[in-house]
Amino acid sequence: MTKQTQLVLKELLQNPTRAHYGLAIGQAVELQSGTIQPILARLERAGILESYWEDADEHAASNPPRPRRRYYKFTTDGAERARLALARAYKSKPVKSGEAPTPVTDF
Repeated sequence: MTKQTQLVLKELLQNPTRAHYGLAIGQAVELQSGTIQPILARLERAGILESYWEDADEHAASNPPRPRRRYYKFTTDGAERARLALARAYKSKPVKSGEAPTPVTDF
C-alpha cells in the first residue's frame, strides 16, 4: 500500500460514516487530483469504497457555480477492511537501505 493510499484511508477513517468528495480529501491530505482520483478508483474497485454523484438540485443551487461533486463513502465492511489494511501496513518491517519494500496488496 502506498503512503498516499494510507493518507487517504486515514483521512476517510476520521469520520467513517460520512461521505467525502475527492477535492476535499485531496486538500486534507495535501495531494493533487491526479493522485487522489486513481487511489479512490482503486479503493472502489476493491470494494472498500462506493461512490455516487451529488444530487442535481444540490449542484444547481451551489453559489458560486462549481463542478458537480462525486462523493465516496465506505462500503458496509470497507471501514473495517481499511483499518485492518492500515494495521498490517504499520506492522511491516522497516526497509533496509537498498531493499525494496514488501507491498501490502489488499487493494
